Amino acid sequence: MLPDPPAPFETPEPPPAPGLGAESPAPAAPAAPVPEAPNARRPLLVALATTILVTALSYLAPKDHAGTAVGLAFLAVTWWLVLRADEHVIRAHGLSLGGLLEPLPLDRRRLLRDAAVASLWVLLLAAIIFPPFWIGFKLFWRVKMPFVLRGFASPWNEISGHFLAVALPEEAFFRGYLQTRLDAAWAPRWRVFGADLGPGVVVSSAIFAIGHFLTVPSVDRLAVFFPSLVFGWLRARTGGVGAGVVFHALCNIFSATLQRGYGFSR
Repeated sequence: MLPDPPAPFETPEPPPAPGLGAESPAPAAPAAPVPEAPNARRPLLVALATTILVTALSYLAPKDHAGTAVGLAFLAVTWWLVLRADEHVIRAHGLSLGGLLEPLPLDRRRLLRDAAVASLWVLLLAAIIFPPFWIGFKLFWRVKMPFVLRGFASPWNEISGHFLAVALPEEAFFRGYLQTRLDAAWAPRWRVFGADLGPGVVVSSAIFAIGHFLTVPSVDRLAVFFPSLVFGWLRARTGGVGAGVVFHALCNIFSATLQRGYGFSR
């Protein structure tokens, strides 16, 4: 059985309310949820059990539905550990999504504000990272042919799949639950471009990469360690996983577009 969700820990000040991408003022939150006795063993054991579960599902589920099964497993684990708790626990794990996932009436102004700020972060990172990634893609694969833009066979299925079946579940578990709990055990100690990072972002990214390798045994899959560091930085910088979800999905879509455009896939 999975462990019970974390109980709120008591502090004299309420925590900030992370939304889709940035900190938002939270209404009267009396306590900030963190582990009562921070210890890295528990989240690491949860990560091990979850990795075994999703790896098994990736091989046992029907091929056309394996990705969806894995995504649902990540969401189910995150719900059990975090999302079934109160709004204070959800906010502390960066899983509010502008209030969408909190058990409170939706504040539309907060939702729109957080969505706008998250979008700005995503656009900024895309402008910085995508051009050199494109160049690196061509150099690594020694591409000689010109790029030809080719659309997805089923755009809605492809795009919604990247957002809802891949990016959201993975960010919710790895950056929302795992990185948060590891940061509670191993306090952040490095200031990187405005974000406080610690061993938690490195360890969660390593587990993220190993999980990708186990589901599809190819050394290339381990390369997701590096974008995972960026997703972890976004989690720490914005206080929520929303911007990371959008950027994660766009990274996958951009990579798939390059593969199609250079004839590596259809």
